[in-house]
Amino acid sequence: MDTKTNSSSEFTFSGSIPHHYEECLGPMFFEPYALEVAERIKGLPVHLTLEIACGTGRVTRHLRKAIPATAKLIASDISPDMLAVARKKLQSADIQWEIIDAQELPFDDKSFDLLVCCFGFMFLADRAKGFSEAYRVLRPGGTLLLTTWDKLEVNAASFVYRRTAKKYLQDPLPEAYNLPFSLSDDRIISSYFENAGFGKFTIENVRKVCFSSSAREATEGLAHGGSIYNEIMKRNPAWMEEIKSTVEKELSQGFGAAPMRAPMSAIVSTAWK
Repeated sequence: MDTKTNSSSEFTFSGSIPHHYEECLGPMFFEPYALEVAERIKGLPVHLTLEIACGTGRVTRHLRKAIPATAKLIASDISPDMLAVARKKLQSADIQWEIIDAQELPFDDKSFDLLVCCFGFMFLADRAKGFSEAYRVLRPGGTLLLTTWDKLEVNAASFVYRRTAKKYLQDPLPEAYNLPFSLSDDRIISSYFENAGFGKFTIENVRKVCFSSSAREATEGLAHGGSIYNEIMKRNPAWMEEIKSTVEKELSQGFGAAPMRAPMSAIVSTAWK
């Protein structure tokens, strides 16, 4: 199994992306799964929790409420720009913020009771190292909970956007086109868990509804908050308005103009050390 992708530094979501990511994509895509994850960890007797790839803090806010008030929460991301948004939104919460590469966790062995990573492992340059690092820093009996996107074609809004963008990008497609949906195979996820040392784990497909107040707002988020924004702007900025016009029309026709509701699906995996 090939465990390497291109450098994760290409997908650190900087510049204007974090704002659109949080304001548009956050409510649409990430809030439903943030609530799902928080519900799954509620009541766990944890003392020290690490969140990897916390992004703009969507999951972090719910984690802080789900774990005991006395528990310590470290929220980390490799992108300073994403972390800055999270810090600002959650500045009054009891959270320790750190810029950390998930492939090189700066913690001792057997440090954490709980590790959470929502929609981050797909972007690791060395995924096997990421899983191994998670296993290393977990205490015996500790829990790793992660989410990754299901196949692109079952995430309707993203599929409409990327299918449209593909007509402009053409081959060879940038890695950013497929990367967010590249960890959707149960067998591959199982292999990563097993190779890292996890003996017990579950992998579930969890379907939700992607909701936006309008197809236009959804289009803005998809166009400006996603991982292929920079690629489009680098090749030809004039494409962006054409792409948005097409996407808004298709989303309106398929899933409603205002509001817009589209099906989406993610893989929720839990492993125990």
